[in-house]
Amino acid sequence: MKEKIDLLGAGLIGSLLAIYLKKRGLDVTIYEKRQDWRNSNKSSEGRSINMALSDRGWNALEKAGLKEKVLPYTLPMSGRRIHDEHGNTYFQPYGKENQAIYSISRNVFNELLMDEAEALGAKIYFNHKVENVNVAKREVEFCLKDGSEKRMTSDVLIGSDGSYSALRNAFQSQVRFNFYQKFISHGYKELHIPPTASGDFALDPNALHIWPRGKFMLIALPNLDKSFTCTLFLPFEGYKVSFENIYDDRDVSQIFKTYFNDAFDLMPNLLADFKNNPTSALINTECYPWTENNALLIGDAAHAMVPFYGQGMNCGFEDCFILDKLIEKYGTSSWDLVFEKFQKKRKRDTDAICQLAMDNFKEMSDNIADPKFLIRKKIEAKLHELYPKEWQPLYSMITFSNMRYSEAYAIGKLQEKVMDEVMKDPDVPKNWNDLDYAAIVEKVETSGEV
Repeated sequence: MKEKIDLLGAGLIGSLLAIYLKKRGLDVTIYEKRQDWRNSNKSSEGRSINMALSDRGWNALEKAGLKEKVLPYTLPMSGRRIHDEHGNTYFQPYGKENQAIYSISRNVFNELLMDEAEALGAKIYFNHKVENVNVAKREVEFCLKDGSEKRMTSDVLIGSDGSYSALRNAFQSQVRFNFYQKFISHGYKELHIPPTASGDFALDPNALHIWPRGKFMLIALPNLDKSFTCTLFLPFEGYKVSFENIYDDRDVSQIFKTYFNDAFDLMPNLLADFKNNPTSALINTECYPWTENNALLIGDAAHAMVPFYGQGMNCGFEDCFILDKLIEKYGTSSWDLVFEKFQKKRKRDTDAICQLAMDNFKEMSDNIADPKFLIRKKIEAKLHELYPKEWQPLYSMITFSNMRYSEAYAIGKLQEKVMDEVMKDPDVPKNWNDLDYAAIVEKVETSGEV
């Protein structure tokens, strides 16, 4: 008899994992607290903020046989387009020619994955809010939409239920469970740039647009309907420009006219969007262990990260890919072994990308508008061009490779130290093209730290 695999959460990670497990011939059921928004016009049932697919995500989708199905719903973004306060823009490529990250609507993507999971035979039960989990018995109590209760016992229980995971909360009552969470000082609000009157993109559709303003920023990602999904990141409080200091429509208009004027001109629905869309918090969580008694945490439930490296979903998809490889190796009758191997292999890497995501906010909101930083990036790009094996920019290692996050982090720290030394020379901005690039690479190679 096949073991019963139960997943809590039908988001992106839960739906993809269900597809992997069904392809292994397993009996899979997903329990989701939200209603099935595929059958309604309520986009609020599923968050619609755009996702950015990069190589790790594509790798996981390809192994699941989904790459060709997902590709038509994406738009390639080959770099950042930076908007300064005067309305000027300039383009920063993400990597080499033909390297891009891909914008996709979260709702559209989630629907596609759920449909695929159901087509393979996975069952999804909506409106099942977890009230209690007994980890020792793998027993879950749900509250249903009508207020009634339901109880389920599982052979294998997987928590793919995100940053505020009910299974992780249950793990916290276990002995020796380490848990750390941090809300950062900023929140975010989703906004919108519609197509132009002629039905075209209002901005360059092949870039991720950033308006960096030091302590805050606006970003915009393209959609297939030629609109842009925008995200405003502001401090909650403590600064002149913060959510606590926005009292009315006039304040919203004033901030946008002052700091994002070129975007303001493209946002006819700004005031309604600002009023109607929630202000959401950003959280970083770390915990360990991820497994107990044939129960496992995966994706954001195990390692939620802030969105500033664009790796939350890609990292979760890579979790699914790695877990599937371990199932392939050890079979479907040794879940304790599979889960133990998974957490030991993965924890160091997820710690690394969580830290990088925290660090990258300063780069996106502040550094990328700094002329010295731009020179630094040009030097790194030239190093990669001249010595592609010896020097890979950290962003490329994370975004355009499947190198372990922890390895990329270690190499990135070493390269950062070398670049700090290079940038100490006051003449570098003038003569960066004529630097001794071989000597810079040699410093990394001879440091003995990688």
